This record gives sequence, structure tokens and C-alpha cells, in this order.
Amino acid sequence: MYNAGYPSRHQSYYQPASQPQGYYRNQPPPAQYYGPPPGADPQLWQWFSNVDKDRSGSITVHELQNALVNGDWSRFDLDTVKMLMSIFDTDRSGTINFTEFVGLWKYISDWQNVFRHFDKDRSGSIEGRELSEALRSFGYNLSPPLLTLIEQKYASEPVSGYGPPPGITFDRFVRACVNVKTLTEAFQREDTDRDGWIQISYERFMTIVLSAP
Repeated sequence: MYNAGYPSRHQSYYQPASQPQGYYRNQPPPAQYYGPPPGADPQLWQWFSNVDKDRSGSITVHELQNALVNGDWSRFDLDTVKMLMSIFDTDRSGTINFTEFVGLWKYISDWQNVFRHFDKDRSGSIEGRELSEALRSFGYNLSPPLLTLIEQKYASEPVSGYGPPPGITFDRFVRACVNVKTLTEAFQREDTDRDGWIQISYERFMTIVLSAP
């Protein structure tokens, strides 16, 4: 079985050669009065400059959200953008500098490859069996009720307000997988005897859940 692997903060396979299609909103050319740091990838610097609208040298959460789009051209969900910021804002400045942006861009590109692999019907979203296969490839064999709950939690609302959800878009798929990983690892830390059961206080339970993406 294909093992997509799990894109991590410290692991990347993507070497940017051209702009990934369908996930980045084109912006006007950047201003010329500030330049890239020494050794910067010129293409990545151009993308960073396009996102950094106020030329502050760093990207805010709203600048990042305005730059990232799904395959259907919908903007990334704000909660997903905040999650990405929290992962890559390593100096805890509240913004993303160019060095942090390089890691973020590669992370998103890795996830694009995973998403495209499991989006078997090329619908631009992940549904049912596709979600199950993706999570199983990461080592998470979840029950059908849990899979249904995840699909319902992260699926976008129907455009018309009627009918079944259209599935999980790219941005929400990333957040769903990161959330499953975060909660599973938190559970495993508490399950010291590895029997699949834990005894936990209300305070600890709430801390784990509220700390999830």
C-alpha cells in the first residue's frame, strides 16, 4: 500500500521549482525597495514579497489568509491559517518572517502532494473512503463512527445551505490530520501501560482538547 508519510514541521520533500497550482492567489509584483536575505531562493522571495503587502518584512495572519486559496479558489479557513502560524512562528513574534515562510511553504507543498494522492476522484475535496485511506496511511485506523465525525466536523458547509456537505477541502484536511495526530499523541502520553484506556481528570481532559488545533 502507498505510504504517503506524514508531513512534519521538520521533514520536507518538496523543492520549489514553480508555483504550486490551485493553492496560491496571485498578487501584484512586489516593491523593489527591500531585497531578499543572502542565499534566498529568488522565487520564494518573490512569493513572500507578494504576500507581505505592507512591506514590513513579515507576514500577518490576515496577509497569509488572503494569499492562500484552495483548489476551488476559496480562501483558507482562518483556524487553519492560525494553526499554520502557530507551527512556523518559531520566534513567537505573532508574524512569519522569510525564514519561517520557507518552512511553511514547503510544509504546504508536501501536504498538497498528499491531498492530491488521496483525492482519487479529483473533486478538490476529501470524502469518506478517501479520508479513511489517508488516515490509515498515517497509521490511524479509526472506526467508521469516528471517521464520520471527523468528516462532519471539518467539511465545508453546502453552498446552498441544503444537501450533504461537499467534503473536506485542502485547508481543512490539513487541520483534520494535524488534529488527529495531536490528540492521538496526547492520549498515548497518558496511556502509559498501552492498553488503550486512560483515567484522566476533567482538568487534564479539557487541557488536551483545547490545546488541539
